[in-house]
Amino acid sequence: MNLQSIIEMDVHGMSVDEAIAAIEKQVKNAPPGVYRVVVIHGFNRGNRIQQAIYRELGNGINPKVLRITGGDNPGKTELILREY
Repeated sequence: MNLQSIIEMDVHGMSVDEAIAAIEKQVKNAPPGVYRVVVIHGFNRGNRIQQAIYRELGNGINPKVLRITGGDNPGKTELILREY
C-alpha cells in the first residue's frame, strides 16, 4: 500500500460539524495521488458522523468524492476520490 495514495484520518472526539469540516478540508486539499480517504469515526457515537458523511459528501454533493463505501469495520467509512 502506498501511504501517499490513501489518507487515514481519525475523527474520534469531534462533533459532527467539526468532523465534516475536517473531512471536507482533507478531501479538498488531498494531493493528486490520493485516491481514497479513510475516516475512522467509531461505531456507537460515530454513527452520527457516518450518516453526516453520506448526507454532506455523497450523491454528487462534493464533486471530488466519486463514491462512499463502508470500511473494513463498522467504525470506518471510505471516501473514494478516484478508482485505483
